[in-house]
Amino acid sequence: MIRHLVLFKLNDGISHDDERVRAGVRVFEDLGAQIPEIRSWEFARNLSTRANAYDYAINAGVADLDALRGYAEHPAHVAGVALWKEFATWVIADYEF
Repeated sequence: MIRHLVLFKLNDGISHDDERVRAGVRVFEDLGAQIPEIRSWEFARNLSTRANAYDYAINAGVADLDALRGYAEHPAHVAGVALWKEFATWVIADYEF
């Protein structure tokens, strides 16, 4: 199994109430049910308010590297990424577990 972790940081001047953020949240909340390669899916807003904290996180599980590629190339994922590029940056870690 591959764990796919993503931490999102909203760009300066962007709030959680921004309509673009709300739209991006809706897309990623539903993404796990739309992509067959995903075995487990969590997307949530970070509760921490510390200065170095990220704002949102994805914690997903897929079977293998082929499934990870399928997820990354899926049209629903590609569309979600396009939305998030407008208002956030992120870091990714993929590892076997």
